[in-house]
Amino acid sequence: MIKRLRLHVNGIVQGVGFRPFVYNLAVRLGLSGFVGNNAEGVFIEIQGKSADLEIFIDQLIHQPPPLAEISQFTQHEIPVQNKAKFFIQHSEKASLAATLISPDVALCDDCRRELLDPNNRRYRYPFINCTNCGPRYTIIRDIPYDRPKTTMAGFELCPACRSEYENPADRRFHAQPNACPVCGPQIWLESATGKMVLSQNDQALVQSVSLLLDGKILAVKGLGGFHLAVDATNNLAVVRLRQRKNREQKPLAVMVRSLQSARQICEIDESEARLLSAAQRPIVLLKKKNHIPVAEAVAPGNHRLGLMLPYTPLHVLLLEDLYRQTGTEPLLVMTSANLSEEPIVIDNEEARQRLSAIADALLLHNRDILIRADDSVLMMIGQQPLYFRRSRGYVPRPITLKSVGPSLLCVGAELKNTIALTRGGQVFLSQHIGDLENLPANQFFESSIGHLQNVLEITPQAIVYDLHPNYFSTQWALASGFEKKLGVQHHHAHMAAVMAEHDLDEPVIGIIMDGTGYGLDGTIWGGEFFHGAIGSFERVGQLQVQRIPGGKQAIREPWRIALSYLHQAFDGALPDLPFLKNHAVQPVIEMLEKDFNAPKTSSCGRLFDAVAAMAGGIGTIHYEGQAAIELMQQSAEVSRAGIFDFDIEESNGLLILRLETLFRSMARAVTDGIRFPEISARFHKTLIEMLSHTAQKIHLKTGTKKVVLSGGVFQNELLVRYLPPRLEQAGLKVFLHQQVSPNDSSIALGQAAMGLQYFEGKK
Repeated sequence: MIKRLRLHVNGIVQGVGFRPFVYNLAVRLGLSGFVGNNAEGVFIEIQGKSADLEIFIDQLIHQPPPLAEISQFTQHEIPVQNKAKFFIQHSEKASLAATLISPDVALCDDCRRELLDPNNRRYRYPFINCTNCGPRYTIIRDIPYDRPKTTMAGFELCPACRSEYENPADRRFHAQPNACPVCGPQIWLESATGKMVLSQNDQALVQSVSLLLDGKILAVKGLGGFHLAVDATNNLAVVRLRQRKNREQKPLAVMVRSLQSARQICEIDESEARLLSAAQRPIVLLKKKNHIPVAEAVAPGNHRLGLMLPYTPLHVLLLEDLYRQTGTEPLLVMTSANLSEEPIVIDNEEARQRLSAIADALLLHNRDILIRADDSVLMMIGQQPLYFRRSRGYVPRPITLKSVGPSLLCVGAELKNTIALTRGGQVFLSQHIGDLENLPANQFFESSIGHLQNVLEITPQAIVYDLHPNYFSTQWALASGFEKKLGVQHHHAHMAAVMAEHDLDEPVIGIIMDGTGYGLDGTIWGGEFFHGAIGSFERVGQLQVQRIPGGKQAIREPWRIALSYLHQAFDGALPDLPFLKNHAVQPVIEMLEKDFNAPKTSSCGRLFDAVAAMAGGIGTIHYEGQAAIELMQQSAEVSRAGIFDFDIEESNGLLILRLETLFRSMARAVTDGIRFPEISARFHKTLIEMLSHTAQKIHLKTGTKKVVLSGGVFQNELLVRYLPPRLEQAGLKVFLHQQVSPNDSSIALGQAAMGLQYFEGKK
């Protein structure tokens, strides 16, 4: 029996070779009809024998192209037509964009082979790509995803490329960035100020390699922005990069030529190898091996190294040429091209202006980057990836929620900002925007909102923001002109984000540990226990409130926080600890005793800072979380450690994790000569016990067994490794982030989940 079906497929189905896949499948099965794109996805009319149609649909759903991701599929029968062929229609424009945009994808194996094949017409062409790889999100102006709506619009296809582009049997059929040396973008090397072109095309690569081998700093235009590249084995060159970039000690990422070369310098298990080699090509934080050639200045005092594999053809050529010239595996620092805390540079003229004082030369090209996208950063904990930064390669893949409602704009937090837009039950998180503490970052925040709204064709009906009155994102939201607004508590948004990822509707116990968040009582929260759901919560526990002498200065100087905890624990009679001899303590004591410039906080992040400084760690930090990272990485084996004394008491229905007993116990250990690694291990184990005991008490009160963990403190691999099993041993079920980071970049997702419920009329 002959039938004709009308099919609609939505998801990531544009720019990933979906139409040629459908065409070739239909032709192979002898079916007639057509396939096309519109802003709602891919539409198909397919006609043939019922048995063949069943095979077609089965392969369409279960064996799509590698980069495709089907989120919706519908079919219905329509009248049979007297047409024998199958063809591909031109793209249509619909009234509402509903299709999903593919993230940027690393160079595929087929294109890599062609890139390095002297007999291929694209040999050593830095912009080789096909339907299975290359730029996507960072070059899209609008959808449907067609060449005129990308930054490739100005490059007219040559006859050879046009033939590939129009041939449904070709791997480059409708590959929108398709190009070759004849018709596509080109590279050139400039002096740092842009006053002189030093070389062009292949010679630019040759000269770039010479500069890198000579210890020079090279700004390289990549996929989502510029990198600053330098030889990672040259300590003086890395130190020079740090000085110019104003990045004193924060670790730098390293790009290696292959998985094999990565294994030479880091311990890599199979799950880490898969993540490192994935199409997203993130930076993966891996354990260093001993006696490796990487300069100490790359990741000073850090047991881990952030490695990534080349993901653009230009990266591949640089590393292959370095290998060919030296005969050794190249190691290149590849760090975001910016001054510390500013957005990554994406534009050639912007590079000439902002990077001239950092780079010695600029390796440029003329394919525009439309939207910034930093490299994503992850670490494997067992078989589960832990996000530190979700950006290039993962954005704008949506997260689907149970709730549906009006389209929302959710503007996130102040630090590690991301924004989110909702459409139905889908949440589209932006790439990493960063800390909204300077004008360029604020402008990037605004442009990211505009770009997402445009390419997704979403007009938000309401806005959701953090309650902190001094956040730029909050002030922007309040001044935005939206009639419908919702302010939500920071740590509740953390909790809601985990619940949204796991479709949790019923009440949970939320353990939310971070550095800073505006509390409902006007103080700084950061060590919180909640009981509730996405729509409402009750604060049922907290770390003991402590004063932070000097406010932001104390965050930069953790010894001040340690002094504050000890001053409270010993009623002002400070113990004779080594770290106190290195600092002017009297002015800080006066701040505490006069209650001057010493804001209150229950922050767990500050607790880590205090323990690190007291136990002999760093007294002044150079980047966020440095003291806590050192404390974690210096730890002896936690499972074999003892624990310090601690108390949990109930006051007015609130469980308080008292810290005086803990600090008195730790102070005795320091006085007794217990070394830093052992104190760290004991502290981590003690904190795990404190959190577990508190969660069990809440469970006994409420009957709730499900526990969610969120907040930047849960980027600590020891907590993530040891706390969930301890909670599960107590009969509780634990949920962690799986699609976003536990840090403040998850706030926008939590705001979206809360906003959808609120504007649906739920509590």
